[in-house]
Amino acid sequence: MRIAFSFIVVLFCSMPLWAQNELSEEAMRLKIDSLENTFKYTHGEITLQGGIGKITVPDGFKSLEPVQAEKVLVEVWGNPAGKNLTLGLILREHQGIIADTGYVFNIQYDEIGYVDDNDADKINYDDLLKQMKEETIEENKERKKGGFEPIEVVGWAASPFYDKSRKILHWAKEFKFGGQEVNTLNYNIRVLGRKGVIVLNAIATINDLPAVNRDINQVLDIVKFSDGFQYKDYDSKVDKVAAWTIGGLVAGKVLAKVGFLALILKFWKIIALAVVGAFTLFKKKIFGSKKEETPIDQSIPPSNYNNETPL
Repeated sequence: MRIAFSFIVVLFCSMPLWAQNELSEEAMRLKIDSLENTFKYTHGEITLQGGIGKITVPDGFKSLEPVQAEKVLVEVWGNPAGKNLTLGLILREHQGIIADTGYVFNIQYDEIGYVDDNDADKINYDDLLKQMKEETIEENKERKKGGFEPIEVVGWAASPFYDKSRKILHWAKEFKFGGQEVNTLNYNIRVLGRKGVIVLNAIATINDLPAVNRDINQVLDIVKFSDGFQYKDYDSKVDKVAAWTIGGLVAGKVLAKVGFLALILKFWKIIALAVVGAFTLFKKKIFGSKKEETPIDQSIPPSNYNNETPL
């Protein structure tokens, strides 16, 4: 797998510039199809690392296991390598990883502790949205000083909803990055457990929201904790309580350690992937761009729970 993928990338990058520029869109798509064919997808039931839970891939979906998923995140989408980057990717059966449309959910596990959900019924999400917008405005002042484009929280693409019986929280935000014509969709799912949360994050364009809404009930059932790791298994005598509540999760106080949204804030190419389409990004990644892209604020630190930048 690594040999096949690396060969394609090296082949592209080693071509002289004049030859790169001569490649037609059709030729590029053939190269992309060749890359897509190197991925080996799985179906059915998959045990998560450490036995914390399992993935059940529903009909109409497919999964990319962690090793291949990391290759996609790092080598295709341009994110930095890191620990706990992914437990796998979930996407529609007939969709490719490098597709102009569609969504991909990245699965991670964050051992942040037991999240107390007592505030779930007390949160005013309109006020929370207002707070996030205000914080982003302040952060944009620093981005402007650094010569970076602003980020705008447009609003809820899907209002936060917490299913207390299933211990599943999900919501979606709509973002505008700089002068991009198409806004970005960030759909978040958190499955609460005894010692942390299973995270599902999807980045797409706002135009893909109807497809996510159509599939969300199936997606919510994809991941479950194993016995001993479930929310109900919490033991106050030995287990750590998270510093974050339901409201904090939604506000973005806690993101996955290498969550999609955190990566978006630091690494511009994943934005380009979501907004202008995978084909365009892949072409830029391999061939370069005539006009250098404006990076997102590089001063934002890697995600951690002591100095996380909220959204």
